[in-house]
Parts: sequence; C-alpha cells; structure tokens
Amino acid sequence: MTNTFNGINALAFMAALLVLGVALRSRFTLLQRGLLPASLIGGAIGFFLINSNLSFGFHSDDYVVPAFHFFTLSFMALLLAGGESGAAGGAARGGWWMTIGWLTLFVTQALVGLLVITVYKGAGGAPLSDFLGMAAPNGFCQGAGQAIAIGQQWQSQFKIDQAVNFGLIYASIGFFASFLFGVPAARWAIRKGLHSNTLARLDEVYLRGLYPPVERPSLGQQVTHSANIDSLAYSLGLLGVAYLLTNQFLGVMQPLTAALSLGGVRIGVLFSHDMFFVHGMVCCLLLRAALDRMGYGHLIDGETMKRITGTAVDCMLIASILSVNFGLLTRFFVPIMLISIASIAVTAGMCYFFSRGLSKLQPERAITLFGIGMGTTGSGFLLLRMMDPNLTTSVARELAFFAIALTFVGTHLLYLLEPILPSFSIGSIVAIYAAHMVLGMPLWWWFARRA
Repeated sequence: MTNTFNGINALAFMAALLVLGVALRSRFTLLQRGLLPASLIGGAIGFFLINSNLSFGFHSDDYVVPAFHFFTLSFMALLLAGGESGAAGGAARGGWWMTIGWLTLFVTQALVGLLVITVYKGAGGAPLSDFLGMAAPNGFCQGAGQAIAIGQQWQSQFKIDQAVNFGLIYASIGFFASFLFGVPAARWAIRKGLHSNTLARLDEVYLRGLYPPVERPSLGQQVTHSANIDSLAYSLGLLGVAYLLTNQFLGVMQPLTAALSLGGVRIGVLFSHDMFFVHGMVCCLLLRAALDRMGYGHLIDGETMKRITGTAVDCMLIASILSVNFGLLTRFFVPIMLISIASIAVTAGMCYFFSRGLSKLQPERAITLFGIGMGTTGSGFLLLRMMDPNLTTSVARELAFFAIALTFVGTHLLYLLEPILPSFSIGSIVAIYAAHMVLGMPLWWWFARRA
C-alpha cells in the first residue's frame, strides 16, 4: 500500500499549507493589512519549500493535474448552483459589461504578448515560439486549468515546446498580480467608502479572517437527511454524475470526430480530454436546466455548491502556485517578466478606464474584472468578497451571468480557435484578434453607459 500514498500525501501537503496560511493570517498584522488570502500565503510558502527541496519529496509536477481538475470543478459547481429567481435579468447589463470586457482583455493580452516576444527576439533574445507570447491570456485571463488544457493541446498537436509551463507561470504570476494590485485597490475603496456594501469594514474579524463562535454564518442548507446521506456527500455526488456524463460524452465523440477536419484543422482536438472543462460546464448547465424544468431544482442547494466552488478555487490557486517550474522561470525570466508586466499594466489600465463609464458599482465591477482578467472567476470572486462579503450587490450575480454568457459568446474564440491557434498563420491571428479588439472596445463602453 505504500506506493498508493504519494497522490494523497501531495494533496495533504497542499491542504496543510492552506491551514498554515489561515494561521499566519490570523497572527501577523502585516498579512492582515495586506488582506492576503490563506491560499496565496500557503502557496508562496509551498513554492519556496518545493524549490528548496524541503517539501517531503513533492515536486511542482505533482500539482499540475490537481490544478486542472480543481479549476474544472470550480466552474462545474458554480453552474450547478444555478441562480436566484429573476437574477439573470437583473444582472444582464453588468454581466454583459463584464463579458465583453473580458473578451477584449483576452485578445489584447495576446497581441501584447506577441508584440513583446517579437521585440525581445529582435533584440537578440532566445529564439522562442511566438505562440509562447500569445499564450499569455491562457494563463492570465483563464488560469491554471485552461493554461494546462490549451498548453497540452499546443504541445502534443503542434509541437509548441514548453507551452504548458509558460501558461502555468503566467497563471501564477496573474494570481499574484490580481491580489498584489487588486487587494490594495479594494482596501482603498473600502477606506474611502466608495463601495456599496457598508457591512464591509476593516474590523478585526475582516482582517484576521476568522469568525468568533457567536458570529459564524451557516454554510448552506441540508437537502438530505443525515440518516440517509450527508448533504455535502450528496452534493459532491451530483458533481460526480456530471463528471461521468462529460467523460462518457467525450468517449463517444472522440472516435466519431477523429477523422473529421475543417479547413485542414482536425475537429477531434475539440473533443479531447484536454477540453474536459468546456464540456463539463455545458453538461452542468444542461443538467441544472433539465432539473429545473422537471421541478427538481430544489434538490440542489445553491449555497452548498458555492462553497464547493470556493473550496475548489482555494485548492486550484495553491496548486497552481505549487506547480510552477522555478527552473523554467529563471531560464526565461526576461521574456516572461516583460510579457507579464506589459499584460498587467494594460489590463489594469483598461479596467480602470472602461469602469469610468459606469453609473454605479464602479470599484466592485472594475476590481472584480481585474481579478478575472489576471486570474480566474475565482480570484475575481475573492476580490469581490472583500468589498461585498455577504454578496448583497448585483455583482456576484453578474459574475455568474458572465460565466454562462462567456460559454456562448466566446465559443468561437476560446473553444474553437484557441485550441488550434498554432495551425493558423501569425498574420491571420493578428487580423482576427485586432478585429475583436477594435469591435470590443466601443461595445464595452456602450454597455458601461447602460449597466
């Protein structure tokens, strides 16, 4: 049995780091003032331990797969959670502002990455693939899970060496950037009283990150009786059903599409397990809609699913940091940092500028969009919770609307084009992305005036 413990112990090491992060946040004023989440604190410590060979034999490679699956679970649970009655209509305008903004940031980051790596190579830098620069939004805008999925596609199908590692490094830098710049911005908005939720105060509970016994809120409602099955186990079982359905769907589609191509591009790559998260989200969306349609929607507790989403986001964040290959980071430090600095500056500037047209919830929306533009929906959600801890504003519903709307309006770009991007010429890609950017900016501002 000894050889079966490595995977479990790797997860236990990750979980212990989360607890260590909680303990350190509760004890040290500097961490409290920085409002650093436990997952980021624990991840930074774990990154140091792994790269100093002090991590009980665990390596960065041990956390690539967990990062992918926690990313997938976070979105699947969010879509199974559903939304409040009438929430979609109330959140639509702000949700569209967020969706169009995110897509515009995505193509802009790719073009910025291409420009930087082109200049870098022209100045005598290492002969890297242009697509390693265009991979920036795979990590920054979409996080570790997508960076792994797309990177594996690029490496296996198009021989883009180091695509996974570059994407993971971008994702980890993006997570740090989202909190390094997003947290001070959120703290400033709270201190100045610019946020709408007056319950968000820089008091002791908020800063230490721990509730006293008399103030602890509930985690959700129990759907099942404990004499039958624990409600949390039941909720995880629903996710298991969605996972199995997605896996079986891909198993059926892969042999059917293996020989198909469109314009010389193989259709089968869209149904590989590297794209599991896309099909998993669609599966959960359809499963939730079917249960609601049949009158069984009440058998899913949305709050419990949101807690599962939050747990998966925390685990994904720390796994992403632990999975960074430090050797590769030092080897290509200059181009990676140049691309990262340029992407962070452009993203922050665009989020600030286009939020100026909003008539309400400016700091909540701008900082949340910066979070999802530099990390994932989870990092944006964590930043939002700092300004709106009990989610009384519409921004949380707008974030859920964004996650669903993006699945549809971004399909052509994210799920059809991006996995096979290296099969196109650089000129064609620049034309497509520039057209999206030119169209996206005025549309983004148009929604800002109406959100």
